Amino acid sequence: MLIADDQQVVRGGLVLLIGMLDGIEVVGAARDGAEAVELTERLRPDLVLMDLNMPVLDGVAATAALREKVPGSAVLVLTTYVDDDSVFPALRAGARGYLTKGADDDEVETAIRHVRAGRTWLDPVVQARLVAALQPDQAAPTATPPHPPGSARRGADTLPDGLTPREAEVLTLIAHGLSNAEICARLVVSQATVKAHINRFFAKIGAADRAQSERYAYRNDLVDAG
Repeated sequence: MLIADDQQVVRGGLVLLIGMLDGIEVVGAARDGAEAVELTERLRPDLVLMDLNMPVLDGVAATAALREKVPGSAVLVLTTYVDDDSVFPALRAGARGYLTKGADDDEVETAIRHVRAGRTWLDPVVQARLVAALQPDQAAPTATPPHPPGSARRGADTLPDGLTPREAEVLTLIAHGLSNAEICARLVVSQATVKAHINRFFAKIGAADRAQSERYAYRNDLVDAG
């Protein structure tokens, strides 16, 4: 599969994460939509994990181009946006799945395997928006699903510096003094996954070590100072 995301930290983290999944090979990574189309035409991956907000050519236009030029390569959108102006154009352009960047590692893997198998996969928030669109008398759901118990105190829609709910959760557990091994056991994920989350939020918050991360968590109200 191929990964397209304009943020180097996110792109590198996804390459690392997905590269560890059994039976899935990452054959390339694109920095924008135009490069995603070019690499897909050349490498012919079975799946493209596509961000939407990218320079040169955005994810919707790139998805439409791929549907025409490389119909054998399915597109799974992975983005922070779940508004109508993002969801519906992406699906009309030919995306077979739509996932938010608040998804945890298991959700990402499940979505990838579904779309690679020829099925569709929609984030629950996206499903709700589609239902609301077909029932215009009902109010559209909020864009951000509730975060799991035990995660950061702040809601996903107020997390600072572009942190995802899972990154904030790992950061919160570090602030509570848990080791990587203890975080793995708590979240039922691998050491490599935890390290990938840590590396991503280190880059986002400008932390050099766990102590700086802990101070950041308290300063930004991610954990209870009491």
